[in-house]
Amino acid sequence: MCLILFGYKIVKEFPLILGANRDEFYRRPTAAMHFWEDPPNILAGKDLEQGGTWFGIGKNGIFAALTNYRNPAALKPKAPSRGEIIPDFLRSEQSPERFIRDFIPKAHAYNGFNLILGNPDRLFWFTNLTCKIEEIPPGIHGLSNKFLNTPWPKVESGKKALENVIQGPVTPDQLFSILKDSTVPDDPSLPDTGVGLEWERILSPLFIESPTYGTRSSIAMLVDQKNNINITERTYSAGNRLEQRDRRFLIPG
Repeated sequence: MCLILFGYKIVKEFPLILGANRDEFYRRPTAAMHFWEDPPNILAGKDLEQGGTWFGIGKNGIFAALTNYRNPAALKPKAPSRGEIIPDFLRSEQSPERFIRDFIPKAHAYNGFNLILGNPDRLFWFTNLTCKIEEIPPGIHGLSNKFLNTPWPKVESGKKALENVIQGPVTPDQLFSILKDSTVPDDPSLPDTGVGLEWERILSPLFIESPTYGTRSSIAMLVDQKNNINITERTYSAGNRLEQRDRRFLIPG
């Protein structure tokens, strides 16, 4: 993922509201959201080049979402795929704290990343830039390719839009409306992450479009107070062709 927006324990009807975009090159082969055989009962899309994922959730309500930390100067060409971390976590059936404690010794082998992991009752944020795990407090949060709640324009505008949406009944369509915003911020407000001004402009909207790279999929997830999970994925190919999938299930009590 390259953008995750979520409202956590601030709306009585929906203790967890999450919207996220995954951005990638159009040429990279990808499978849409589906239930995997291994790990079993895991709902996730799949990167068919490396075999990992950017977002996955189990039928037990445990989930994880990952964003890359953008710093091209620090890239390790032979690093393992960051997409393997989420299946490893969901397969482990460990608590977030235990999984991260066991993972830390090898965390620096990977290129920079952020990980949101947990369940609707407890959420955590981990980055291998600091190798610290922090419990996320209730509130509206945003994560792109820096740190949790770093005030990049897309994070700030996304959080503000989510704050407006939760004032009334929340629907997946409202979350997708936020995630589809392709507004390009003014140059002075753009971050400098080492990719050059042209790419900073391309990467700055919530929804990215370019001839070769863009938002490939969006996820809207609502978890209600009875632990019903409603997940909708919209996938986009070059030319903005849209497909949608819906999954609903109940976390066992």
